Amino acid sequence: MTLQQELDAFRTGWEARVGGDIAVRIAHDIDALRRTGIEKNVIRVGARLPRAQGLRDALGQPFDLGTVVGRKPLVLVFYRGGWCPYCNLELRAYQQRLADIRALGAELIAVSPETPDASLDTAGKNALAFAVLSDPGNRFAEALGLRFVLTPGLRPLYEAAGHALPDRNGDGSRTLPMPATLVVDRHGGVVLVDANPDYRQRLEPQRVVDALAALARVAPAIA
Repeated sequence: MTLQQELDAFRTGWEARVGGDIAVRIAHDIDALRRTGIEKNVIRVGARLPRAQGLRDALGQPFDLGTVVGRKPLVLVFYRGGWCPYCNLELRAYQQRLADIRALGAELIAVSPETPDASLDTAGKNALAFAVLSDPGNRFAEALGLRFVLTPGLRPLYEAAGHALPDRNGDGSRTLPMPATLVVDRHGGVVLVDANPDYRQRLEPQRVVDALAALARVAPAIA
């Protein structure tokens, strides 16, 4: 089963549980986000990855992305939070391909706006063997054109489900990153970007592996 098939199966079950009214509200909100033109602001293939400020690892320690960029290819997966079942399915799918990614000389890192404690919980419950970073205030996501503010109409739904973003993010904000996957070469150049306002749609990990394989054929990665 592909990642998208897993996501679609979860969506079908979720919509049956919550009912059509909530499902329609979510779909309308996704369409509204798309109509803002948010995708036009996303970093493009061929651009250089901007410097990341303020990233923290799951233990709350500063994490310098520059220790990876410039040394080996990098896969960045931006996810909404460990409370998001679609994100957890995606992270587990990437964990299954981690050996393939590393065999191609690359590193995989996941990023969300959640607190380091929440990141640690996400890594633990999904048995992730790659770095899961906290991006306070979604500052790095904003630099990549991914950041947006949750609409007032959905806030009660999120809070009723136990997903109060001000608490989860630890900064009082209700911002989220548009889920996205980037592949960056070892010189810091972006070679693949996938970002979708519809958080129910995610890039297949095989696409990432294929992009890394193409990089390896052009210039073998530095170990």
